[in-house]
Amino acid sequence: MSDAPDTAETAPGPKATRREWIGLAVLALPCMLYSMDLTVLNLAVPQLTEQLKPTASQLLWIVDIYGFMVAGSLITMGTLGDRIGRRRLLMIGSIAFGIASVLAAFAWSAETLILARAVLGVAAATLAPSTLSLIRNMFLDDKQRTLAIGIWIASFSAGGAIGPVVGGLMLSQFWWGSVFLLAVPVMILLLILGPMLLPEFRDPNAGRLDFVSAGQSLVAVLSVIYGMKRIAEDGLDVTAVFFILLGLTVALLFARRQSRLADPLIDLALFRTPAFSAALGVNILGLFVGFGAFLFVAQYLQLVLGLSPFVAGLWSVPTGVAMVLGSILVPSLAARYAASNLIAAGFVLTAIGFAICTQVETTSSPLLVTTGLVVLCLGFAPVGTLTTDLIVGSAPPERAGAASAISETSFEFGGALGIAVLGSMLTAAYRSRMDSVVVTGLPEDTVESARQTLGGAVAIAEQLPGEQSERLLIAARDVFTNSFAFTASICVALSLLTALLAFLLLRKATGNGADNDPVIADEAEVSAKAG
Repeated sequence: MSDAPDTAETAPGPKATRREWIGLAVLALPCMLYSMDLTVLNLAVPQLTEQLKPTASQLLWIVDIYGFMVAGSLITMGTLGDRIGRRRLLMIGSIAFGIASVLAAFAWSAETLILARAVLGVAAATLAPSTLSLIRNMFLDDKQRTLAIGIWIASFSAGGAIGPVVGGLMLSQFWWGSVFLLAVPVMILLLILGPMLLPEFRDPNAGRLDFVSAGQSLVAVLSVIYGMKRIAEDGLDVTAVFFILLGLTVALLFARRQSRLADPLIDLALFRTPAFSAALGVNILGLFVGFGAFLFVAQYLQLVLGLSPFVAGLWSVPTGVAMVLGSILVPSLAARYAASNLIAAGFVLTAIGFAICTQVETTSSPLLVTTGLVVLCLGFAPVGTLTTDLIVGSAPPERAGAASAISETSFEFGGALGIAVLGSMLTAAYRSRMDSVVVTGLPEDTVESARQTLGGAVAIAEQLPGEQSERLLIAARDVFTNSFAFTASICVALSLLTALLAFLLLRKATGNGADNDPVIADEAEVSAKAG
């Protein structure tokens, strides 16, 4: 078995200069901000709830609308960047993000905050595909591009790690809206440095943007992710199935329309590139397994161990550091070992991280679960870096925006699918085990509510006398911890299975030699036919 990297034997592209590397540092700024914005709101929820007094439905939309609009707008924004210029789109998105952040910070009602968060989501959808597609054009040497993508992914991890810390400090000194103002100086800096350091790239032969296709992609993505989220929160029901089926139906209509348009929103030929499709599939599988873990751990740290959101956020910092270090280390390993081998090994390490998490108990130190997450993140680092590199690197430069958007959308789908399926499994395990728990001295309707979720049990316990509250909390926390360990053990098996699938799929798709490069392969095929 060869350990040679899965790359074609082609002449390397020109090396990037100091200007490109400084430009990469500029591109890292909005990426850090993107992930920070996903975490800081959770810390601000108690304060904004007290001041804005949103209904339960409005609070859900305040939290969720950002991610929904990001996911639904990625494909359109990635393709738009190919047409109008990736730097231009990044600058426009930065201005919109800054304005929407100010609006969110000073929102005077729940409706205003929902609107601001929706605009933030659309603006954020311009950031990730624009930055990634610019990297594709700025770093033409394969090894340098892999390193640049590793740094790009590390910037997201860094933002996720420092978000809870910085947000917690802001909330301890200022009002809840202050967390949104973190974006303003970053966006101003990006607007100043971007035109100076970032080159402009666009597809010279791009056609007009098809608004029907853009609408179809928005409806398809939002419907499926909304359905998955309902499953994660309420279990499988008619509404969730309806929205998932609606999304899949619109997705089929979208694909059919793309095959008939002269200037499609997405060129379906990208999916016929083996390396592109295989890496995309492995990426979704990886996110499916990995994202669910963070959902479980957040509940375990806060609801079982009783940590405050800020302290729980501090315990998550090592995982962000591990992801940053792993993402930066991967490119040097990729120069020596095949991508298929590294990704498979990463999933095995992920399985070990989940195995550590199976040992948690209600009295465990946070260090145990944090250690499991650190190992998990070190394992996931090569998955995220190398699959992204394969997806973007296998697409022609003029289609880098669309390829980047597809890559980012796969992150959203994989994460949503993992949270929905694994979250449903955890909830089902909790409910099943709670059904057999006998809690004496409490009204039956109270016990029934506590059997639905751990959060419900904690909320009910706060309203009960001391002894009854303690009994209920002990029972619910013990059941949740056992359910958590059970779900983590399933993730061990899924990680090992994904490791095997990743090795076989990527080994076959990338192979060695000229077949790895779709452009070179096409030229070789033409030459063979001509001969």
